[in-house]
Amino acid sequence: MQKFKNMSNSIILRNGTIVNEFNTFEGDLWIKNGRIEKIASQISVDEIVKEIDCTGKIIMPGVIDDQVHFREPGLTYKANIASESHAAVLGGTTTFMEMPNTVPSVFTIDLLEQKYEIARKTSKANYSFFLGASNDNIEEIKKIDIKNHCGLKIFMGSSTGNLLVDSETALHEIFKIAPTIIATHCEEESIVLSRKAEFKEEAERRKDPAMHPIIRNHEACIVSSKKAIAIAKKYNTRLHILHISTADEVLLFDAITPLDKKRITSEACVHHLWFNDQDYSKYGNQIVCNPAIKTQKDQEAIWAGLLNNHIDIIATDHAPHTIEEKNTPYPGCPSGVPLIQHSLLMMLEKINSSFTLEQLVHKMCHAPAICFQIEDRGFLREGYFADIAIINPSQETKVLKEQLAYHCGWSPFEGHVFKNNIEYTIINGAIAQKFGKINEKNYGTRLSFSRD
Repeated sequence: MQKFKNMSNSIILRNGTIVNEFNTFEGDLWIKNGRIEKIASQISVDEIVKEIDCTGKIIMPGVIDDQVHFREPGLTYKANIASESHAAVLGGTTTFMEMPNTVPSVFTIDLLEQKYEIARKTSKANYSFFLGASNDNIEEIKKIDIKNHCGLKIFMGSSTGNLLVDSETALHEIFKIAPTIIATHCEEESIVLSRKAEFKEEAERRKDPAMHPIIRNHEACIVSSKKAIAIAKKYNTRLHILHISTADEVLLFDAITPLDKKRITSEACVHHLWFNDQDYSKYGNQIVCNPAIKTQKDQEAIWAGLLNNHIDIIATDHAPHTIEEKNTPYPGCPSGVPLIQHSLLMMLEKINSSFTLEQLVHKMCHAPAICFQIEDRGFLREGYFADIAIINPSQETKVLKEQLAYHCGWSPFEGHVFKNNIEYTIINGAIAQKFGKINEKNYGTRLSFSRD
């Protein structure tokens, strides 16, 4: 892909439609030395600056994705931090938080810091990494630096990797002593294993991915989420449940405001909002993921949960596998979908009278920053880091295979035409991409967190 040089550390975005904190207004935004210097209806300066005409364009905070799998180290034939952060930046995502199910699994602070070092050298977006919980790494969990590590990940159901925590004693101890937010993958392992055994012969005979939500069913999700919430309430643990996929789970969460007062929060993923089980006939294995994409009723309930604030964040659970792996007949194919390059475009496509652009910005930018207490990001505020996406709502984007940045080289959206185009992504005040051309430098930096 063609590259370019970024020449200015002072930029004024002129005449854009600025969307921030449920306000939309026409104005200018001045970036200086990596941060937002000023926001006003019109800005005049005495110094030389680069100017970008944003007439007719949307200026919004860059997306913060709180759940991605970039596969490095150990699984770099699928993906790596450089390639997937490249895809993120092309899609208007300026910040990601990455999961610990790599090889080796990230159960120690030393292994966690090794991932930070890889990202420091290669990431085009801002980054943080979760420590993984196991049945026996309590002492490592106690070492989490709450100001420099995003959180702790618990797999309460097995997915890709071997990070399952299946000891009740360990679960209670982890929830009791965790020094920071716990993010959970909630599927009850005993139910999943029982369903796999029950439907093994039928699944191998039919080879139909539509069986995935039958095997990894509603009950598995609901039982596990209820368990996590009950334990969190017992110890007053800060809990965040990832990728809600069922209607009944939505009802488990309270619509408490303001968001920073909630002790138990939740996330919806773009694929559970975009697809339902009727789409297996078209997309097949490509949309097999854990937890499974379920019914239209579940899909509609997740949307309703977002709109009424029972669900707090929109993320991707970006999880690439090679196309050869995904083409393995079901149930042998791995679970996971590459999504981060098009997640913002997907949600822009869903804007309507109920789901507004202001709500999109809140769920994809503000809410992750609030939930994880990210320092000086997620908002367009004077003094905050200039992490910004500029959207052209009058320019379409056709998804072409040759323009995919994913290392795996495929997307379920190949050939799809989105209604919007992400013209610029700005990270820490630098133009990281413009018109689909990526900057040659890595402007991403490690996240800090405002926690006591």
